[in-house]
Amino acid sequence: MTTLDPAPERSTAAPADRDWPSWANRWTQLTFTEDDPLHFDPDFWLDVMRRSHSNATCLSAGGYMAFYPTRIPFHYRSKHLGDGDLFGTLVHGAKKMGMAVMARIDPHAIHADALAAHPEWAALDEDGAPVEHWAFPGTYVTCPFGTYNSEFLTDVAREITREYEIDAVFANRWQGHGISYSRAAARAFRDDTGMDLPRGAFDPDDPAWRAWPAWRRQRLSTLVGLWDDAVRAVKPHVRFIPNLGSVAAHDLDRRLVEKHYPLLFIDKQGRSGTEAPWAAGRNGKRSRSVFRDRPVGLITSIGPEHPAHRWKDSVTSGPEFATWIVDGFAQGAFPWFTKFKAEVLDTRWVEPLIDAFTLHARLEPLLSRLEITAEVALLDATRASPLPTHGKEQEDGQGAYQALVEAGIPFEFVCDGLITAEQLDRFHVLVAPNVQRLSEQECRTITEWVARGGALVAACETSLLTEDGARRDDLGLADLLGVHLTGQVRDRVRNNYAALVGQHPLHAGFAGAQRIIGGTQVVPVRAEEGTTVPFRFVPDYPDLPMEEVYAREAPRDPAVVLREHEGGGRSAYVAFNLGSVFWEALQPDHGRLLADTVRWALGEHTGVHVDTPGIVDVSVYRTPRGGTPSEVAVCLVNLTNPMTMRGAIRRTLPSGPVSVSVPVPAGADVTSALLALDGSEVAVNVTGGTAEVIVPSIDLLEVLHLTFAPSSTREES
Repeated sequence: MTTLDPAPERSTAAPADRDWPSWANRWTQLTFTEDDPLHFDPDFWLDVMRRSHSNATCLSAGGYMAFYPTRIPFHYRSKHLGDGDLFGTLVHGAKKMGMAVMARIDPHAIHADALAAHPEWAALDEDGAPVEHWAFPGTYVTCPFGTYNSEFLTDVAREITREYEIDAVFANRWQGHGISYSRAAARAFRDDTGMDLPRGAFDPDDPAWRAWPAWRRQRLSTLVGLWDDAVRAVKPHVRFIPNLGSVAAHDLDRRLVEKHYPLLFIDKQGRSGTEAPWAAGRNGKRSRSVFRDRPVGLITSIGPEHPAHRWKDSVTSGPEFATWIVDGFAQGAFPWFTKFKAEVLDTRWVEPLIDAFTLHARLEPLLSRLEITAEVALLDATRASPLPTHGKEQEDGQGAYQALVEAGIPFEFVCDGLITAEQLDRFHVLVAPNVQRLSEQECRTITEWVARGGALVAACETSLLTEDGARRDDLGLADLLGVHLTGQVRDRVRNNYAALVGQHPLHAGFAGAQRIIGGTQVVPVRAEEGTTVPFRFVPDYPDLPMEEVYAREAPRDPAVVLREHEGGGRSAYVAFNLGSVFWEALQPDHGRLLADTVRWALGEHTGVHVDTPGIVDVSVYRTPRGGTPSEVAVCLVNLTNPMTMRGAIRRTLPSGPVSVSVPVPAGADVTSALLALDGSEVAVNVTGGTAEVIVPSIDLLEVLHLTFAPSSTREES
């Protein structure tokens, strides 16, 4: 029996390594405050880095405020710094430990003296006045498209790179806040588009508003290239890594990302309000779907996240903090934690951090040699656009995500805008819960993929709009799905039901029911010949007075339409907002219908499946594509807790037993089955080409590691 080694010790060598993005995958970030020079304890922080097996650190250096002895005019230096060098002290200590070092700069605001000397650095409102900072009066928001970023901040990045032994510069809040009406921004927008900057509230019919997102994306991408070229000219191994916020790299030009971004970071530091506990893993999947060849990191705060309140000096609960980190790295986003303020007022975060980072360090040797795979992909509606329909798409996506997690079905993302044959051929099923905007080419690519044997599960208004938001007369995927619109989409529908019709395997999960709850948004369609309709809508009837609450007519319009295609492909269309109504109402029939439809679409391609009385987020790592299948690692993150769908995790409830089903590669036998963290062997029952394993219990994380060998090899031995 073999088990994973303890977390490995780091090398003490710290060369100028061009390959640092490939190994820097446990990050400690420290964001200084102006009074930190008075309270700073470097030994505490270096000890945290050592105990957590951090191999990289991001430290505040400059921009809005410098924590090193800068020589650049109007680069405000902390008034408590004196002759010290807060930044340099930790750079030196981290480098002695063999760590990669990233210098954090924040260019989003300037002080009053800088504004007086350089009014062109500030963002302007529609009336031409400098935009005062919303949280700290007396400072001012900068314009991302003026000389503050292109000249001043470039000089800051060069100075830090020249003076310190760093590997990267990290920019926070560099994209601007709203539209800046500065002369530089107005002139650039007019030169590039021939129009004036958009004003007032978003207007979908205003060509300036429609041009703004793409223009902003291109200008910001060019700025990243400028900064990256500037620091690499000083030291070739140093890279400029801008913060991309809480989403993937959708706000930047893909060609420039490929050239200038060796790795990506997601600045979604924790759960907000009633956000689902799987959101960390979702963020990792989303970014990896955009750039599958780039490492992705998830930034996690030790404090609570809340949409209305910012308690930056507080500490969230240990289980909440650890779960966010672990679910993120189980889904492929390496861990990064951030602490605001070097002075430590509350140490309750330290041990949960060390435990979570140590789990990553122990699993890294196993997971790093494998790749995440899945049979199912969720089509992610992420086009950067101010179109008001986008919110509806996101609610459907969240409901579909919740349903698949509850069902124990591993899945990945495919990003809209990146729908290619190569992307789709990685999967057997594509779920489009309500991806309204698809181009003609994307519809053709999906149709051709189904003709090759793929399976599409689509719902509601999927493909009803073009990529620009223009409404089609029929669904763009109508011919593939075998359905056609017969009228206008109905919103805010009440008391809607879908009746079970005939006999179909899709009814198995609803034994005893003649009908289930339908949707609150209904798409009227007719089904083509050759399709199967296992659910039909019950025509509307009132929900009051109570004496009038009964159906007057038999079920009629299609609610679910299934189709089997030549070549082995399948398609399913659900004619209502299945994802968003599940997300809003959390009625189990909606989650079951979506999961069972996905299972029907999978057919014989059953894939890995997990069954447990709790809620477990699953990811599957396999031998990289092109190699002989020899290993599978199934990561099981236990999300079961008393507050699962309502606020921060107070404690994690052990979940189990967990039944894991793993297809055995053709012509192979299972040679070992281990629990990677527990270190114990588990029994395997192979039936019909599927290995069944029972994991007795999971606390926060366990990884089932199966190895295979060709059957003939075992017989000969």
